[in-house]
Amino acid sequence: MGKALFISDIHGNMPAVRALEKEIKKISPDVIWFLGDAVGKGPENDQTMDWVRANCTHVIKGNWDDMAVELYKEKKEKQTIDGEFWKVLGPMLTYMWDQLGEERLNWLAELPFESEILISGMWFRLVHGRPTDRLYQAYDSWEEMAQGFNSKVSDRKFDAYICADSHMPYLRACGQGYAINTGSVGNSLGVPRVHGILIEGDLGSSEKTPFRTEILSIPYDNQAAADAVDLYPDFPAKDKDSWKKEVLTGVYSR
Repeated sequence: MGKALFISDIHGNMPAVRALEKEIKKISPDVIWFLGDAVGKGPENDQTMDWVRANCTHVIKGNWDDMAVELYKEKKEKQTIDGEFWKVLGPMLTYMWDQLGEERLNWLAELPFESEILISGMWFRLVHGRPTDRLYQAYDSWEEMAQGFNSKVSDRKFDAYICADSHMPYLRACGQGYAINTGSVGNSLGVPRVHGILIEGDLGSSEKTPFRTEILSIPYDNQAAADAVDLYPDFPAKDKDSWKKEVLTGVYSR
């Protein structure tokens, strides 16, 4: 038996990471999969990304990761980006780029969009969600959920998939198999705690054996996460109140 931890969506929240670290020491997972979005929205993107690089066994790309890389390329080529989208997200992206620097952005660019893992005779597809897939929500219909079993890079028939992106953890049985969401480490929707998925089973084994799935729900210092934006003078002023509300209440305002 082995333990695989699946986490995602840290979004620049180091107080949440510190709470997660303590739990990881107790759990002692054999592998840690990061399913995207270490960066974006929060104030400490360089630190959260460096933590992922140092502590996660495998990493795939999320929608914020992809957006950061692709728009950075566009900005370098065209020198300017126009439109309402840029008016809304431009200040945050510029702040994030300044923190990350060229080397980290190049690392993000090379990440795959999906992967897979074999546990107790079951193949799990691993994907963030957007940009390759839809945003899989806990309240989706079976038909909507079923789309997650369809890989963009493999013809394998999957027994389950683990996704992220919605920032809400869940486990659903939906006809073809299991649909699982990691929830968010640093920007949870609904319940403002650190979330993740722990699966205990026979890692890498094709023999069909029992496995156990747990949703981790870890309290952290939400006030410290809210106050962190005030430590960074360059953090976009229009995003400060939104970030504070989200990490304190789990209610989104942007």
